[in-house]
Amino acid sequence: MVLVARTADALEQVKAQIQAAGGTADIRPCDVCDGEALNAVIEEVASTHGRLDILVNNAGMTRDGLILRMSDEDFDDVLRVNLRSAFVACRAAARPMMRGRFGRMVNIGSVTGLVGNPGQANYAAAKAGLVGLTKTLGKELGSKGITANLIAPGFIETDMTVNLPQKLKDEVCKTIPARRFGTADEIAHAVAFITSDGAGYLTGQVISVDGGLAM
Repeated sequence: MVLVARTADALEQVKAQIQAAGGTADIRPCDVCDGEALNAVIEEVASTHGRLDILVNNAGMTRDGLILRMSDEDFDDVLRVNLRSAFVACRAAARPMMRGRFGRMVNIGSVTGLVGNPGQANYAAAKAGLVGLTKTLGKELGSKGITANLIAPGFIETDMTVNLPQKLKDEVCKTIPARRFGTADEIAHAVAFITSDGAGYLTGQVISVDGGLAM
């Protein structure tokens, strides 16, 4: 497993957790907004390991604001991180996957990209773009033994939601049939299935892991 992110300290923390669980991981610090650097990292990983079987795009950021107050910069920055980086990574990964006649591409989207959300025009547009990108990849690469699927999480207990006021969390939970936020482990389990041999006939799909929020 190779971990790629901008912050080396964060990569080291995740690597330590993987090793504590009995796994192995390498790290590659890289700003995913730098298309040339990201492309070079993916090519280097494929060359070093001889193949590239699985790609999971999980980079994300928010710059929330109502559309009348949202700047061009806030819109562009969110699309650059949440959508363009995934496009660059998928394009780079497609080459070694095609050579190996096998690949699993997973993009982490959001239910916001399916139903929208006030104050998140940029975030919703980026995540909706991931849906179109994923489905297109599924059609372009399916005959090469490569699948492409998208997981659309709902409200998940992460650094992005930990600081939400408890009153707001309680109100949100009332709109979720499961009546709770999801966990990162539950998203990981969905990724594990999508990348398994048992999911070889699953491609171009959007799988909502949201406790029923977007039904």
